[in-house]
Amino acid sequence: MKNTKVGNVMILEVEIQTLNSANVKDFKNEMLTYLDSEEQVLLDLSQLTFVDSSGLGAFLFCLKRLNQKGGKFKLCNITKPVRVLFELVRLHKVIEVFESRDAALETF
Repeated sequence: MKNTKVGNVMILEVEIQTLNSANVKDFKNEMLTYLDSEEQVLLDLSQLTFVDSSGLGAFLFCLKRLNQKGGKFKLCNITKPVRVLFELVRLHKVIEVFESRDAALETF
């Protein structure tokens, strides 16, 4: 996962195309490093083209972890197939989703 710090926001670029039950544990373990040390995290999903229910659960895990300590968790650059799934399960109503990094950064 590529990371970039902009002000007090940690931007994490997911460098996998698929997030599913086969790799969700590794994803969550890698995310814990940032969730425990950062208050504000922006996840860039521009390379992610498939997510299953365990992947959606991982995003909720991240949101909950940061919310518990008063932090913020947002997503940006979601690909069309992932956006369709987010809208189908209404996850875009739970986790803030933005078209671009810049648009998301303005809201922190």
